[in-house]
Amino acid sequence: MARLFGTDGIRGVANVDLKPTMAFALGRATAHELLGPGVALVVGRDTRRSGDMFVAAIAAGATSLGADVHDAGVLPTPALAFLAGTDGFGAGIMVSASHNPAEDNGLKVLDGSGLKLADEQEDALEALIWRAEELPGPRNDGIGRVVDGSGLLDRYREARLRLAAGVHTDLRLVLDCANGSGGIAGPDILAATGATIEVIHNQPDGVNINAGAGATAPESLSREVVSRGADLGMALDGDADRLVVVDRRGRVVDGDQLLGLCALDRLRRGALSSQTLVVTVLSNGGLETALGDAGGRVVRTPVGDKYILEGMLVHRANLGGEKSGHVIVLDHATTGDGIVTAIEVLGVIARAGRPIDELASAVPLFPQQQRAVRVRHKDQWEGDPTLRQAIDEAGSRLGGRGRVLVRPSGTEPALRVMVEGEDEALVAQLADALAALANERLN
Repeated sequence: MARLFGTDGIRGVANVDLKPTMAFALGRATAHELLGPGVALVVGRDTRRSGDMFVAAIAAGATSLGADVHDAGVLPTPALAFLAGTDGFGAGIMVSASHNPAEDNGLKVLDGSGLKLADEQEDALEALIWRAEELPGPRNDGIGRVVDGSGLLDRYREARLRLAAGVHTDLRLVLDCANGSGGIAGPDILAATGATIEVIHNQPDGVNINAGAGATAPESLSREVVSRGADLGMALDGDADRLVVVDRRGRVVDGDQLLGLCALDRLRRGALSSQTLVVTVLSNGGLETALGDAGGRVVRTPVGDKYILEGMLVHRANLGGEKSGHVIVLDHATTGDGIVTAIEVLGVIARAGRPIDELASAVPLFPQQQRAVRVRHKDQWEGDPTLRQAIDEAGSRLGGRGRVLVRPSGTEPALRVMVEGEDEALVAQLADALAALANERLN
């Protein structure tokens, strides 16, 4: 049986692959495993229509085991993580499929410190989910209550407003909220930096989250930045845990360059703990070179922000992230937070007094190509000798001056192929060939 938890919680097509019965079982399992007597659960959701349904199911499950459930309403995932780490809560569950289409949804469990669960904790929850009906519950006088927690977002908002007030800029910024939950707090928080904020894609209707908008579709943001003559653009994804930046010419700033310019700024200020930046195996080798030349170092982890956080804790680093725009600034957050990342980037630009495209050029990147191949059997790639041989041959053709990385997606039925090397044409050729072969062999 496939593992329920992927790299970012339990996901699926809402009401098809992922049903409210699963959320009910997760609510019971979480209450049993993570909540002691008198300790409450906080839940939240992004703007998908299915969110209300899943929150109701989670609340029914957790209250049936005697736990109070505080419903914080629509809010960013990092805000839910922030709340889960505050007094009175033993865990949090966020209902969101992040950057995925509106028809998908997901269930992300956080512990009482606002941290994603370790694999062993997820395994324990999964075992309980399958026997959730067997868990003993109290009679009427011991059943938990659902509490209106709509005011809880203010705790997060106030903390981020204090952080933003430490940055002083007069930039003109276009902010794309992806019709997601970041729009409920992001514009006001970023305006506290002094920047002029012009907001787009902030009219959520339950079905338009991430639709032609946000971090995974920054094309409209690019057009708006150029047409409005703005200094830069920033795009959140549907639950505001990632950030993509567009420069004044409408060009997307590579996520590794974004990480690099933040790390280099902190290194210069003596604010990069242990002089270390933690990234995943997908990050570009040019980032490692740029930081190394400046006296820092890069540590790599498996893909997934919870593994980045683990690496940060092990190496005592306070900055880490993925090139996709998930950035963890451990001084302020325990998970990726697009709003915190935006404040960090605005601070870098303000201190340097230079536009972001010039700052990004300090992190030259090696040619890299990635392909996502939708396949029926994503976990069988290692057992296919033809595909394995092609991967080995591609690595040999790079001549030791590049690398090939193949891995199954943790959130989609897809195999991800990454090729990096000095010869841009060869890198693209090899990436296309491996993607085509994976499509042939695994479908």
